[in-house]
Amino acid sequence: MPNNSTSIPFIDVSSLAEQSPSSALYSSFYDAYHSLGFGYIVNHGIDPVLVDCVFEASRRFHALPLQEKMKIALDHKHRGYIAIDTSTDVNSKLAEVRKPNQSASFMMMREDREEQADVYLSGPNQWPKIEGFRPILEKFNTELSHLAKKLMRVALVSAGVQDLSVMEKFDEPTTWLRLLHYPPLPKNSPTDLYGSAPHTDFGCLTILVQDDIGGLQVQSPDGHWLDVPKLENSFVVNVGDMLHRMTNGLLRSTPHRVINRSGRERYSCPFFYDPHVSLNVAPLKGTGKPKFNTLNFGDFLRSELGASYEKHKGAEDFDIANAAK
Repeated sequence: MPNNSTSIPFIDVSSLAEQSPSSALYSSFYDAYHSLGFGYIVNHGIDPVLVDCVFEASRRFHALPLQEKMKIALDHKHRGYIAIDTSTDVNSKLAEVRKPNQSASFMMMREDREEQADVYLSGPNQWPKIEGFRPILEKFNTELSHLAKKLMRVALVSAGVQDLSVMEKFDEPTTWLRLLHYPPLPKNSPTDLYGSAPHTDFGCLTILVQDDIGGLQVQSPDGHWLDVPKLENSFVVNVGDMLHRMTNGLLRSTPHRVINRSGRERYSCPFFYDPHVSLNVAPLKGTGKPKFNTLNFGDFLRSELGASYEKHKGAEDFDIANAAK
């Protein structure tokens, strides 16, 4: 059962704007992400008007007819539209997931002029024909990329990392910006039907903006599910599996889920910040005796996304056929 009194820590990141962030920021960051792996960041410097524009763009996109959205259905570069009932977390280690997530989304990544055969997931994005949509999302993506790079450095230093040369692999990061729409679940829906099934994020950092509907829950170390409601002018930030490995387990990658039984539609916009696909991920110097083997991030992504994409593609083909009727 969820705990309605939030225990999610707050982190004031205002000193990121200074040449040297405060020691208090490193301390509060480590305390939050070593213990829970989730936190609210405040004083982040992102204009709330821009955030509102992103949500308006999301609502406009999801209001399009299905046939129009399916014109930019998710491609092999993991960009485009993911329809409801087509995305199932086939690799979930936290729950036996048989039913698809009850959400639809638009996905953009870092914009590349062309696809490079030797760089997994490289290439251009797919864009809907909505006036002003692309520039708003690209501006938000750019600003969150700058913020995430500063937070990534704070994360590594807070965990004791002594050699920050790994940050060079974030000069051309792997990023996703996802516009999610969760319709309300029926009141008597089965307990294993989720807006988003229990999972950990596979990358480094996630920065989330959400509306006031609620439904996001994070699992505490003792197994309780804690509500993570919207707090005005804050972002929810969490650590993913790759940063967990890079810090040798010192920063926690925490299970979370979404269950929308509010009776209303829910919108959220997560931004995922990861290294270039060429990085060999391993515990970094200063974090203790290595507990994890080295893995190549690009190979890992192929394994994780490949199975999900093939399952998604079969469901998507059914949707395209129906949309054409």
